[in-house]
Amino acid sequence: MNNSHLHLVVNHLPIIFPFVGIVLLLIGIFAKSEVSKRNAYIIFILGAVASIAAMATGEGAEEGVEHLPGVAESLIKTHEEAAELFAGLSYVVGGLSLVALFASFRSFTFSKIMPFLVGIFAVSSLFFAQKAGTTGGEIRHTEIRNDAQTDNVGNNAAENVGDEHDD
Repeated sequence: MNNSHLHLVVNHLPIIFPFVGIVLLLIGIFAKSEVSKRNAYIIFILGAVASIAAMATGEGAEEGVEHLPGVAESLIKTHEEAAELFAGLSYVVGGLSLVALFASFRSFTFSKIMPFLVGIFAVSSLFFAQKAGTTGGEIRHTEIRNDAQTDNVGNNAAENVGDEHDD
């Protein structure tokens, strides 16, 4: 497994964890389940740890792909900036979740507001997660780039030759 492959393995986790955490947090809020809220906090903390792993493997992934055909330095730079912003927000969500988890176990009075505070930051992190994921995908997936042009005219003509049916 090379650095690029390792980055691909871990970089999806920081994007997936907030979704799962938000679902658990909503269940905890509406069902008034402290256990569900605590599990959500743990998921958010794991998301922050996964962000550390994704950031740590990013430089090695860059070195592995920067000289490949079709890979532009500008795409890598855009992704790097989006990933740094998302990772920073993931660390904030993870830190708030750590405080919320501790407050929940100790039954501090401010623990009542923590699910909402963590939830707001977690939901806002999803916007930046999308940006980091999309800009990362654009590095190698030309079909999702904004400037991607598809020429399906020739392909559609070839595909439609055998599609004529007599009714």
